[in-house]
Amino acid sequence: MIRFYFHPTPNPAKVALLLEEAQLPYQVIPVDTSKGDQHKPEFREVNPNGKVPAIVDTDGPGGTEVRVFDSTAILLYLAEKTGKFLGASTDRPELLSWLMLIATGVGPFSGQAVHFQYAAPAGLDYAINRYRREAERHYRVLDRHLAGREYFIGAEYTIADMSAWGWLDRAARVLKGEDVPLAAFPNLKSWFERIDARPAVVRARAVGQDHAFKRVNDEETKRALFPSNYPDVVL
Repeated sequence: MIRFYFHPTPNPAKVALLLEEAQLPYQVIPVDTSKGDQHKPEFREVNPNGKVPAIVDTDGPGGTEVRVFDSTAILLYLAEKTGKFLGASTDRPELLSWLMLIATGVGPFSGQAVHFQYAAPAGLDYAINRYRREAERHYRVLDRHLAGREYFIGAEYTIADMSAWGWLDRAARVLKGEDVPLAAFPNLKSWFERIDARPAVVRARAVGQDHAFKRVNDEETKRALFPSNYPDVVL
């Protein structure tokens, strides 16, 4: 059994999709990051960095219980555990390259674009422009790569597609103000629609819907999500 520590945000969504695609048994453990659950000692035992997603696999290598944190590490671990969604062995370098680009580029810059457009104080035009334009640049990189391709790696659907889907699903927030956020990236748009139509995506979207996660962006939420902005918060 896999204990899946979840909040309905892009990085946990990637893992939810793989769990559903691979049809692995799992238990959802809600981590309400707006209430600060990610900073509790019991969760820090699972992920010392205090971020979701994380998993505990009670049937790890040799029957041991193992923890895995960071969405890319989890995708690789579960794909290797099941032997699924890794593509051809000859595509491994390409798979790792795109996974890391998404992990270090698409995700962080998209997240910062969202933060500065929606959560930061007014007047930070430089930061808004910087992260929004970098997010758009990453979208162009993905769009060019997908020209004439059905998936990111070779001819197979892999964890690279799942990883990218998690963030591209939030394109409307990343590219604030765009009526059709992927209109300028036709190859990426076609790819996203193809992935988004998969039955497992419907199931992944339903993960955690039975839990009432906090939706109010009050002072408690800001202190929980952005603790480094508060000198009195020591984690």
